[in-house]
This record gives sequence, C-alpha cells and structure tokens, in this order.
Amino acid sequence: MTPEPHSSPRPGGLATATLIIMAAFVLSRVLGLAREMVIGNLFGTTRELDAYRAAFLLPDIIFQLMAGGALGSAFIPTFTGYIAKGREDEAWRLASGVFNLALASLTAAALVVAALADGLVPLVVPGFEPQAQHLTAQLVRIMLFSPVLAGLSGIVMGILNSYQHFTLPALAPVIYNLSIIGGAIALAPHWGVKGLAVSVAVGAGLHLLIQVPELLRRRLRYRPTFALDHPGVREVGRLMLPRVVGLAAVQVNFLVNNILASGLSAGRLSALTYAWQLTTLPWGIFAMAISTAVFPTLAAQVARDEREELKLTLSISLRTILYLTIPAGIGLLVLREPLIALLFQRGEFTPESTQLTAWALLFYAPGLFALAATEIITRAFYALHDTRTPVMVAVITVATNIILSIILVRMLSQGGLALAATIANTGETAALVLLISRRLAGIDEHGLALSVARSLAASLAMGLFLWWLSSTASIHLDLARFSGLFVFVTVAIALGGGLYLLLTLLLGSEEIRRIGALRKTGSLK
Repeated sequence: MTPEPHSSPRPGGLATATLIIMAAFVLSRVLGLAREMVIGNLFGTTRELDAYRAAFLLPDIIFQLMAGGALGSAFIPTFTGYIAKGREDEAWRLASGVFNLALASLTAAALVVAALADGLVPLVVPGFEPQAQHLTAQLVRIMLFSPVLAGLSGIVMGILNSYQHFTLPALAPVIYNLSIIGGAIALAPHWGVKGLAVSVAVGAGLHLLIQVPELLRRRLRYRPTFALDHPGVREVGRLMLPRVVGLAAVQVNFLVNNILASGLSAGRLSALTYAWQLTTLPWGIFAMAISTAVFPTLAAQVARDEREELKLTLSISLRTILYLTIPAGIGLLVLREPLIALLFQRGEFTPESTQLTAWALLFYAPGLFALAATEIITRAFYALHDTRTPVMVAVITVATNIILSIILVRMLSQGGLALAATIANTGETAALVLLISRRLAGIDEHGLALSVARSLAASLAMGLFLWWLSSTASIHLDLARFSGLFVFVTVAIALGGGLYLLLTLLLGSEEIRRIGALRKTGSLK
C-alpha cells in the first residue's frame, strides 16, 4: 500500500505554533536577561568577564560550521521533504546518518581545539594580557562540551519541528538559561567565571535531554550508520557546503571583532556583548519565534510545489516581524540608558558600565529590524533548497562589516563595531528582499512598503514621545534610584506601546488585524 503523504498543518496550525514558540521564546529571553543581570552583578565589565565572553568564540565556530545554522538550514528541508511525501523510513535513515556524522565530526573538532587552545587564544584576543589569555584558554576547554551537545540537540529539534512539534524544542533554551543562572549563583562565587563555563556545558546537555522524551514518542528509528550512500545525506551535504562558507565568513567577522575589542580598555568587549544581548531580546521573541514556526511550513509548501501559498506565508510573516521589531528598535534606542541602569546597574556593574553599554546599544538598536527581516527571508531561500544565494550575500555583508569595523572602531570605540554591524546588516536585508522577490516573481512589494511606512511613521512618533517623556521624567523623578527607574521604564514602555498601537490603528495597519486573529482563532490570514 502506498503511504499517505504527511498532511499539511491543520488550519491555524502555523499561527498556533507561532504562539507556542513565542511564549517559550519570551520565557527564554526573560531568563536570558535574568542571566545577564546575575552575571553583571557578579562581574560587571571586568577583564575576567571579557575572557568569558571571548572564550565562546572557538566553541561557537565549531558549532556554527559543523552543525548550527548550516545543518539546520540543510537538514530540515530535506527531512521534511521525505515526511511530506510519506517516506518516513527514508527520513529516519537520513536522520540517523546525519546524527552520527555530526557526533563524530563535532567530537573530533572539539578534541583538536582543546589540544591547541593555548596557541589559538592569543590569535583570537591578542590585546589581552597573558593572564587573561591563559584564563580564556581554560574556559575554552571547559565549554568545548557545548558544541557537541548543542549540535546533536539541533538535529533533534529539526526532526521535531518537521513533525510540527514545537513545545519542547522551544523550551530547550529555557533550560539552558536556567543552567547558567544556577551556575552563576551556585558556582561563580567559588570558581569565578569557570563556574559559568561549567554551567554552559551542563546547559547544552540539558538542552538536548529535554527533547528526548518527545523524540522517543515519535517512535525513534535510530540506526548506527553514516548512510553516506543515502541521497538525502548527500543532499544535506550539498546544501550545507555553501552555508558553511557563509558561516565561516561570519565567524571571521566575529574573530575580527574580538581582535579589535581586545585592544580596547578592559570591559568594552563585555559592554558590547551586553548591548548585543539587549538588541537580540526582541529579535528572539518576535523574529526567531515566527521564523522557527514558519520554516517547516515553507519547506512543506516547496515540497508540494505550492508557490502562491509560499509567497503568502512569507509576505505575511515578514510584515508581521517588521511591524513588531521596528518600534522595538526605536524604543531601545531612546530608552537605552534608563533600561540598562534598571536591569544591570548593581554590584560590580557600575554607572561607568552603564555608559559603556549604552554607547554600543545606541548603534545596535537601529539595526534590529534588519536582523529580524533577514531571519525569515533566509529561511525562505533554505526552504527552496537554495543556500547559495543568502550565503553569497552574507559573505559580502561580512566583508563590508569588517572594513567598516576597522575604520569605525578608531572613531567610536565599541560603538563603532556596533555601527558597522548595523550598516552591513541593513544592506544585507535590502539585497535579500530584492533577490527573494525576483526568485518568487513578487512578494507583494507594494503591500510590504506600505506596511513598513506605517510602522516607521508610528514608531518615529512614539520615539519623539518617549524622548519628551525622558526629558520630563529626569526633572520630576529621581532616576538614580531603582524605584524611580522602575516607575519610569514601566510607564514609558506601556505608554509608548499604547501610542504605537493607536497610531497604527489610525493608519490602517493590517498587521493589527492579523495579530488579533492570531490571538482569537490561531490564524494569521
């Protein structure tokens, strides 16, 4: 008997998945923020914390190049294609081969880096003092467990997402952040930043383990094989290759940033990271949540050759992401100093730390919308089994970013590194929108431009109001006290968000109706 093709998500399923993921991402990002608050209280913007931040680079290179985004962008469309056509046995053989190949390659790479860490670290942070370089190498060795575990977890996440199961994969980052918070509270007072590094490795293991029960419920059909002769495994390799090239370019960019930031005064690398964490808070809640939920649907629509449905899904998702992230970026820009002071300024995180972080956030915040838009557009290319186009754009973006970073860091310190990223990412988004529109013969550019214009106009008005409110509050409230900061930030966010909603309603924004439908009926349309 011919197996029935895997059914499409039920009506409203995509929006329901988006709500589930968004709720989990909100929780994860809130915990991520709490993690940074705990770390900031313990370490502020010290050289010890700089070493911890820098130590992430080498494990992250292993993860990104051998698993991470490269494997996810190649594995999910291929695995979903088999599932959509009812070929589950082939899909599970593919998954087994990819899992085993990832385990072997990630483990080998981690062992090599562990052996060479003492020689590699001075190349990554040449501006650090010898003691800080030695500490960074120790932290690298501890955290090398994480790329192996996180890579395997990413494959499991891709399998579950392909089956339209999002809850446990979305909760995995929550467990990861809880692990680091626990390590900071329990271990860091005794082991310093080494306690944080241990908690990162443990968190990566828990990130994998929380998803295993659902994987077993799906009647896991694991096979001890590399399946190198499987056409799906070869297809994953083919799709990964250009993506790996693109991610390698991105890692070169991070490496250059580390080299440049290591030559700045102590704490500026940490300040840059704090600012990046705040920028990616709304990016994770909105862009990552929607894109993660949409990706399997895009892949299934491509597999069934449903081009019009694909264009509609992409257009609606892109407009919704921009509607949410344009005002978030402007809000971060205007409220950066009181927000940073409220969240972090205690313990070792001094007013000087607030100023260093706010300087970087000033230049990161305007680029939030570009980061968010790129997330969904690149996934549309991956769903089309085209990893080459976004990679070519990414390579050009990274080259631009590096050149700008070298120039701007001399003028603006850590703010120059943030501004370089914003300029390069904005150019990347513009190029990707143009290319995907050509590839799909249009994505309703007129409707997209009108939607962006409405959101931008309302956001600018909101920003002016928040600037006026900040000026008024500085006279009538004691913003040096926690209570004054809390009242101001809470009221500012509530009034700013309410004003934006009202203005977009008056301007006739369609995204409000879609978000309302999402809440009531589970449908984005």
